[in-house]
Amino acid sequence: MKRLLAVTLGILTAIGGFVDIGDLVTNALVGARFGMRLAWVVVVGVIGICLYAEMSGRVVAMSGRPVFDLIRERLGRRTGLVTLVASFLVTLLTLIAEIGGVALAFELASGVNYLLWVPLAAVAVWLVVWRVKFSKLESVFGLMGLLLIVFAVAVFKLGPDWGQLVHQATNPHPVGHETWGTYAYYAIALFGAAMTPYEVFFFSSGGVEEKWNRRSLGTVRSNVFIGFPLGGLLSLAIAACAAVVFLPAGIEVGTLGQVALPVAVAFGKLGLAIALIGIFAATFGAALETVLSCGYTIAQYRGWQWGKFVRPREASRFHVVMIVCLLLSILTLLTAVDPVKVTEYSVVFAAMALPLTYLPILIIANDPDYVGRQTNGRVRNFLGIGYLILLIVASAAAIPLMIITKAGQ
Repeated sequence: MKRLLAVTLGILTAIGGFVDIGDLVTNALVGARFGMRLAWVVVVGVIGICLYAEMSGRVVAMSGRPVFDLIRERLGRRTGLVTLVASFLVTLLTLIAEIGGVALAFELASGVNYLLWVPLAAVAVWLVVWRVKFSKLESVFGLMGLLLIVFAVAVFKLGPDWGQLVHQATNPHPVGHETWGTYAYYAIALFGAAMTPYEVFFFSSGGVEEKWNRRSLGTVRSNVFIGFPLGGLLSLAIAACAAVVFLPAGIEVGTLGQVALPVAVAFGKLGLAIALIGIFAATFGAALETVLSCGYTIAQYRGWQWGKFVRPREASRFHVVMIVCLLLSILTLLTAVDPVKVTEYSVVFAAMALPLTYLPILIIANDPDYVGRQTNGRVRNFLGIGYLILLIVASAAAIPLMIITKAGQ
């Protein structure tokens, strides 16, 4: 049990990063339109986020300081400000989508319009952040999010043609009326969703909250190499469910309710109830991650006291930042903007901010002043540079593909 609880930070981060509202909708949408032909993107994303999350966790364990704090110190205030602006805006947009996702989950469970749930969802997030200890937060919502394993079980229950799914996964190309443009657009969207900037900032700040030190490297790597692949597996399961149920019928996914439908087909009302609880835990956990990440990045850049390891009145500006972000989320969602559309745009904009997030981490992970003898080896640097090139390509292609394909239509 202690070993399980030791990796709940990684599980919470991965579930928030891989199966938040963005991934729930995007994976189901991609599965319904392309089958498993974009599964390779999830695999590439898992490897990439494991690579950089391990770097950020190692930096925390060796230095006792979060990554964003070191970005400002190592690269200077101006470069740190560019990284701050890019990552903060993407994280805020993601927070808006997550609050909308929590409200949509309540709508599915109650039948009451999601707009009425938006303020209550935001208040609930604030209360948990304000009153619940970090260790409890990560344990409860990390483990509750594991209920999304019902999607993986549903794949077997639905009795798919496994040969067909394998054929789709090993033949990565568009089918039917789909074009290479839309295929590439959704590939970038999935990649951006897998490597969203807030994941590494939350993970490293969470390591400080958990008081990681040099003896915690095993815990860091357990969090990374158990939590993030698990999140990727759940993403693939959601896509596979959609590929089995929706692709043969030519049905496109556009709502959160449709995402859970294959589980209901497989297991009936009980399965649907489990899926809804899992969706709520994933979106609520992601909302906690993103609002905390908004506070972490601003406070760490400004040099303010931050974190849940101190009393709220001792980190008042940190908590004010989070309250303002939640208020902005409420005001944005109450304009009746579609949370699903916000989600789709957030994962693409996340792809644009990726190089600004991960280049500084690569630099710091090679600095012996911060990590001592635990600097990156040749293999880590080779993979890190390779992924950085891939991130730059994805960032440069995101907006042109969004325009050309009209956001994947």
